[in-house]
Amino acid sequence: MISQPRRLGPRCPAAVDAYIGIGANLGRPQRQIEQAFVALRRLPRTRLTAISSLYRTTPVGPQDQPDYINAAAGLRTRLTPTELLGALQSIEQRLGRVRDGRRWGPRMLDLDLLLYGDLCLDTPALRLPHPWMHRRGFVLVPLADIAPAGLLVPGRGRLTELLSAVGRGGIQRVERPCPDGSPVDFPAGAMIPGQQGLAAG
Repeated sequence: MISQPRRLGPRCPAAVDAYIGIGANLGRPQRQIEQAFVALRRLPRTRLTAISSLYRTTPVGPQDQPDYINAAAGLRTRLTPTELLGALQSIEQRLGRVRDGRRWGPRMLDLDLLLYGDLCLDTPALRLPHPWMHRRGFVLVPLADIAPAGLLVPGRGRLTELLSAVGRGGIQRVERPCPDGSPVDFPAGAMIPGQQGLAAG
């Protein structure tokens, strides 16, 4: 019997390690960040691999706003950078973020794609690595909780060196309450093995 040709779908990209910076200073920031962890865990073709502790940080830019709560998350994903960016923006919107154009202003939730493997990208919609991450202690401190010690930020240097340069001033670790009082089944700073498989399609 002669086999019939089959139409093959688009080839799924290889899985890549990505890191997300998370921040909030309106509403109930710690709860919103916990909700963001849950939403990241549910992304398609993606596994949440690590979450950082939470940190209280002083705002950058306008000082007439509350302190921030910041964190970081690690992902293993087959989404493209553009798909992942779109997914992050969708989570922000669902959790109440309104983009008013104010730079460094207060917000319900901010999800920044910091690193996507070793990809360097400069487009109007997305720049990788994140263009300010190497100067921001509130990004580097949570990231250091979960990233390998020798992590290289393309074009900027090793994470440990960047963190030493900016320091930890104005950054205070805080306890992580559970959303709505319900238990969270992974601890702060945890590496999270095998929560869900990476889908093939």
